[in-house]
Amino acid sequence: MKVPDNKVKSVLQNLRSELSDTYDGGELRSILNWAFLHKMGFSATDLVTRAEERLSESEIVWFIQLKKALKQQQPIQYILGETEFCGLTFKSDKRALIPRPETEELVGWIVERTQQMGRQNGSILDIGTGSGCIALALKQLLPQAQLTGMDISKEALALASENGVQLNLDVHWLEQDILATEAEQDNMIYDIIVSNPPYVRHSERALMSANVLEFEPHQALFVYDDDALLYYREIAHFAKKHLSANGALFFEINEALGKELVDLLTALNFKNIELKKDIYQKDRMLCCIPG
Repeated sequence: MKVPDNKVKSVLQNLRSELSDTYDGGELRSILNWAFLHKMGFSATDLVTRAEERLSESEIVWFIQLKKALKQQQPIQYILGETEFCGLTFKSDKRALIPRPETEELVGWIVERTQQMGRQNGSILDIGTGSGCIALALKQLLPQAQLTGMDISKEALALASENGVQLNLDVHWLEQDILATEAEQDNMIYDIIVSNPPYVRHSERALMSANVLEFEPHQALFVYDDDALLYYREIAHFAKKHLSANGALFFEINEALGKELVDLLTALNFKNIELKKDIYQKDRMLCCIPG
């Protein structure tokens, strides 16, 4: 790293200069704040008040490697090996999608509805659990509930299990394909079923950033345009058989397919269908109960 010296302010300026063509100002500021917090324990305020402090040679080498990875547009969460979700620190790597802030809103909605239903000690199934972020966050917030996380990916479930151990939260992990689960699930009943399934249509790839397209697992992202509601339809059929009386089904959804999903669920006799917008005012969540 070619900097005049090894001071914090010089290293930070070098990173800003060399990465400014790759990331916009706000995103880059957030990434660098996160990196310095992770490596140095520095807050955003420390970057100003401790700007004259010097980095060690090993710390300089670490930031050189960070810069190379960021130039390749690797997600900062994968580079650091961790991310924050619902106030918890999760391991994060290419085995599963990176948890998004919008999904935190879904977790909050589930907790609110679960408390209203008086099902705080009920059973909850998270279909397509990935890193386990939804299931583990719900277990943290609803400690009396029995949580199960299901995924088709052995690798994702291994990551979810590691997160459960790291967070000391008890969730049952289940390796199954929701498109072929009926025989294994005949006797299982849940009070809440939630899923954030693959919902990005292949035609929408051009709208996605390189750090998502090139590094995050496509199996968890994409669905074919000619059957974009495949997972929602199959999960809805599953839910009709495996939700308890007055149980609820929650989805994270493609913002462009809210009406189509409501129509699908209406045709399947679901009731009290409610679309909810995320912090960006996009249709992002849905809740319903079986008819």
